[in-house]
Order: sequence, then C-alpha cells, then structure tokens
Amino acid sequence: MRPLIRPATPDDYPVLVAIGNRAFPEYPDTVDEWRHWDDHRNPKLRFQRFVAELDGQIVGFGEHSQDEGMYHPRKFSVEITVDPDQRRRGVGGALYDHIARALADADPIAYWTNIREDHAAGLRFAAARGFREVMRNWENHLRMADYAPERFAGAVEKAEATGIAFRTFGELRASDPDFFRKLFAVQEEISQDAPQPDPATPLDFETWRGRTVNNPNLIPDGYFIACDGDRYVGISTLFSSQTENFLYTGWTGVLRAYRRRGIALALKLKALDHARSLGAPLVKTWNASTNVGMLAINADLGFQKQPAWIIHVLDLAAAEPVAAAQPALAAAG
Repeated sequence: MRPLIRPATPDDYPVLVAIGNRAFPEYPDTVDEWRHWDDHRNPKLRFQRFVAELDGQIVGFGEHSQDEGMYHPRKFSVEITVDPDQRRRGVGGALYDHIARALADADPIAYWTNIREDHAAGLRFAAARGFREVMRNWENHLRMADYAPERFAGAVEKAEATGIAFRTFGELRASDPDFFRKLFAVQEEISQDAPQPDPATPLDFETWRGRTVNNPNLIPDGYFIACDGDRYVGISTLFSSQTENFLYTGWTGVLRAYRRRGIALALKLKALDHARSLGAPLVKTWNASTNVGMLAINADLGFQKQPAWIIHVLDLAAAEPVAAAQPALAAAG
C-alpha cells in the first residue's frame, strides 16, 4: 500500500513531535518548540511540511524549506523522518517524491539534506538519489563532571585586562535601548563568517528578533556578550532542553577585529561556569569540520567528538528528472 501524503496541520504537532523523538531520542523536542520555530520562520522563505499516513495512521513526515543564512531562490532543504516502527514500507520514498513534485514550480537547481554519519539507512537513501557529501559538522559533548576550569585560571581576567567586559542578555536588554540592533550586528558578522556550503546571505532583523525573544529555550543569564565600551564584540549562548537536563550551545563568535585575543575562550568559560551553576550534567554543541579555531577551543575545554552530521547536496542539473525518480529503498523507509 502506498502512503497517503497530505499537508500537515497544527493538529498534527503532537504526533509529529512524538515520531521525531522516537527517531532522534538524543534530541528531544516539544510541541511548544515546534510551534515557536514554525511561528518565527521568515515569511519570505518557502516552507511546507507534509505527513504520510498508512491505514489512517501518521507514520512519517517530510518538509522543504529555504535557509535564510544561505538563501537561493532555487535551492531547498529537504528533510524526511519516518517512525522507526514503520520503516521499510516505502514511506520515505513517497514523501521525497511528493516534495519533489511540490517544488517543481520553483524549477529547483539543488536540494540540501543533513544526515548523521551513523544513520546508514538515511545515507543509502540519499546516495541512491544522487546526493553527495559537501560538509561535516561535528557534534561535541562536554560532560560537566569532566570540566576542569582551574586549567584556564586567569583566562577571563586576561581578556578583561584588555578592556573587555562580559555581560548577559538579561542585563543588557534591561539597560541598553539599542540592545537588539547591536546584538544583531554581532550575529550578522559572525554568521557571515561561519563555515557553510554556500555563500552567506543577510538575515532579517525582525525575524531574528522575534525568534530570539520568544525562544522557549532562551537562558537570559546564560547568554554572554563581550563588550568593548558600548560596542558588542562577541557572544556565547546557552539554551535549555525542554525535556532533558542538558544544555545546548548556540553561537559562539567574535567580531573579526577582536579575534585572537582570547575573547572566545573567555566567553566559553563564562557560559560553562553558568552551566555548572545550573547543575547541567551535559553541554552539546556543533562545529563545522573546517572551523579549526573553535574545534581547538572545544577540544581543550574537554568536549568529546560524537558522530558528525553530514550536509549533502543534490545537483538537480545532473540528476534524473522528478518523473523518473527511483522508488524508495526498503531500508530507508
């Protein structure tokens, strides 16, 4: 039986979140988190989510989107998740083919997808459709029991001695009327310099502001900002998990003119000290395999590499047309 594919609705959130959590138990989400991200997408970017049903039961979902940070009108991210108990039934292939047809009017030239290196079925699924690897992001974990801040004694004070002050999101939002514009300027510059597979494109201020202010995982006292006088020059951010006791690191970065002065390390130390004060047993982060500087800092702090997430691209100019798409691999869904 071929799955029925239909557009997702808000009523589907609980089932879709549950499927996502069964497929990726290491990254548990909540309905509130999904609603937040969906409610704060850039409205100028194309996005749609579909669900797959078998015998009236939702068994998987897929979505296409565009990346604001490397926007191209004819390039799309494609992500597919199938309930682990419902794989090998053609669900993944049906979702992929439906998404390809839904995007046909955009005349796409490329699809992106992101697959963890130990997810063999997903890798086979992508390879069968012509996707190729273009970039890796290492997942890194620091167990706070292994964190030894005494090894870095004086690092924060050294940065402060150069005139840098370390403040928090909560402090500065309350005291600086230009807070969001100044923070956005930092985010823009470090985003432009972050390793990624396509050229960086500008972010939208209002979208970023709404996404930041309303983020249910924001920890205002765990979001550190390096300041040179009134100028914001770097950030390191912690975010909570709604269902588990670990924390995520968001961005850590410093403006170009302030790099190689120990500010990034000091920011990381401030964030990790805060994580320890909260009693978090684990901090997770991700770094591009080419981001040698940040990988070195994290390794020195004690972060341990986990399986990498591999960004793949399908060059549609070299691929078969949608009408000739191959059937789903049994092993992939």
